[in-house]
Amino acid sequence: MDTIRQQKVASLIKRHTGEILTHNAPQYLPGKMLTVTTVRVSPDLSFAKVYVSIFPSDDLKADINTLKKHEKAVRGLLGKRVKNQLRIVPEIAFYVDDSQDHAERIDELLK
Repeated sequence: MDTIRQQKVASLIKRHTGEILTHNAPQYLPGKMLTVTTVRVSPDLSFAKVYVSIFPSDDLKADINTLKKHEKAVRGLLGKRVKNQLRIVPEIAFYVDDSQDHAERIDELLK
């Protein structure tokens, strides 16, 4: 159960990380569209799990590995954006949000 502070920080990180990834997606993953779907922040606000939806999703492992190589750069850009709201910018880890693929599989099974 997240506290109100965790929810506010997660929302702030989600908005700014989404903007950063949208702006830098052609550099990181050319030809892909990135969307930040969920952010989960640890209780001490030092770590954030960022769940990303990638379209087209032909090779998710390679795409996430590429994003993981750019975690420090994204954290640096995030720090510049939220320097007045947060004292410490949390460490960021990217994860695949495959809920859409899972929903499509269930939908196909039900047909």
